[in-house]
Amino acid sequence: MDLLEDPTPSNAHEFTVSEISGKVKRLIEGEFGRVRVRGEVGRVVVARTGHMYFDLKDERAVIAAVSWKGQVARMNLRPEEGMEIIATGRMTTFAPQSKYQLQVESIEPAGAGALMAMLEARRKALAAEGLFDAARKRPIPFLPQVIGVITSPQGAVIRDILHRLSDRFPRHVILWPVAVQGERCPGQVAAAIRGFNALAPGGKVPRPDVLIVARGGGSIEDLWGFNDEAVVRAAAESAIPLISAVGHETDTTLIDHAADLRAPTPSAAAEQAVPVRADLKARVATLAARHERAGRGAVQQRAQRLRDLVRALPRLEALLSGPAQRFDMVAGRFAGSLRALADGKQLALGRAAAGLRASSLRALMARRGEALDAWSARLAPALQRGIGRWRERLDARRLNARPMRREITRQAPELARLGARAEAAMAGRLARLAERMAAAERMRQALGYQGTLKRGFAVLRGPDGEVLKEVAAVRSLPRFAIEMGDGSLDAAPLPPEGRSRRPREGEPEGNRKPARKGPEQGSLF
Repeated sequence: MDLLEDPTPSNAHEFTVSEISGKVKRLIEGEFGRVRVRGEVGRVVVARTGHMYFDLKDERAVIAAVSWKGQVARMNLRPEEGMEIIATGRMTTFAPQSKYQLQVESIEPAGAGALMAMLEARRKALAAEGLFDAARKRPIPFLPQVIGVITSPQGAVIRDILHRLSDRFPRHVILWPVAVQGERCPGQVAAAIRGFNALAPGGKVPRPDVLIVARGGGSIEDLWGFNDEAVVRAAAESAIPLISAVGHETDTTLIDHAADLRAPTPSAAAEQAVPVRADLKARVATLAARHERAGRGAVQQRAQRLRDLVRALPRLEALLSGPAQRFDMVAGRFAGSLRALADGKQLALGRAAAGLRASSLRALMARRGEALDAWSARLAPALQRGIGRWRERLDARRLNARPMRREITRQAPELARLGARAEAAMAGRLARLAERMAAAERMRQALGYQGTLKRGFAVLRGPDGEVLKEVAAVRSLPRFAIEMGDGSLDAAPLPPEGRSRRPREGEPEGNRKPARKGPEQGSLF
């Protein structure tokens, strides 16, 4: 009996693996066509294709969940680890791994309390990093030239902002369109904030002076993109002052804490971004009127004060009467004082002239001559003594000549070597100078006019050697010189065209040449 042969044959149907997998798949999908599953989100993995894989778990079991790329893009709330959600989808199987999974089409928080608890935890973590500190917030410009708006291009938000700006103070507005809800919202809003900050001042696209991040009202799920950590960090890092206007007045998101200013609505953000132009005009007009009144009052006060001071001053006649009287008294004494001064000076001159006699001058010259003779008598002995001292010094130096000769003998080879180097250097220097002189001479000959004359040209010079440049100057002279390459010769201008030339003295009439005609060079002389 064959040991491999079944002793008890069975009529049970044999299934293939694919058949079993198909039956299980149809059974599960038929029984759980569309279900809502509540659980806590486990690990979350987003593949490069855009598909999302995560786990749903409770205290006793775990279900694998998958959401395809298109379904992920439509989600208002992205699942995060630790979040309690309600996932809506259908059960199916994955045959290659023999497992079942939940194909999720949409998710929603399991309760507002759980979502708010997660939001509060994220707010505390970011606040601990100092992203919400009041010291980091920048003041909003009083009157920005360019306003950057980050919102959806469709909807009433952008229209409300533009309408409010046009009513209050029209400004240049740049719109950066973003998705304000769904999976793409956080990334696009963060990229828009950083994109505005990356614009260079004075570039082709003007850099905004203030940013407005705006969105209309909605549920906490609709506004969840503005609670994303990337959006909060981008708002905190923005160098441009940022106004947050997300939702209605009762809605609060994390970007409101990181922004430099929170507006309750998008229209209120436009109001906080610019002042009212009519109010500014009225304020300026009021200040101008006050300034004019103050200036006019100050001028009037100064004028009244000046008039009061003028009334307190004495009359001009009273001021000038005393000085005029003193001037008359001084002028009356001036003539007598001048005559007395002249008489005194004349008397002093006479006394000085009386002392200048010829005998006095001769006596003075005699005394000076005696003094000069005494100095001459003392000069000769002093000169002899000086010559003696210099001779003694010279003899002393002659005694020291022998060591000097030895030093000269010792230094003679070095002196000869230096002399030879000096002569060689001088010879080289002279040779180089000679080469430069020859080159300069060749250049002078090449650039000088003598070389041009040797090529067949000529220069006309007048009696004083000046160069003649015009025909009229040549005709005005009786004689002139023609300088050529090999010498000079004298010439005289020909008579004007149409007249006969006078025969030179002693020249026969037969040798007379007829006057040239036509455009020849003879017409120039």
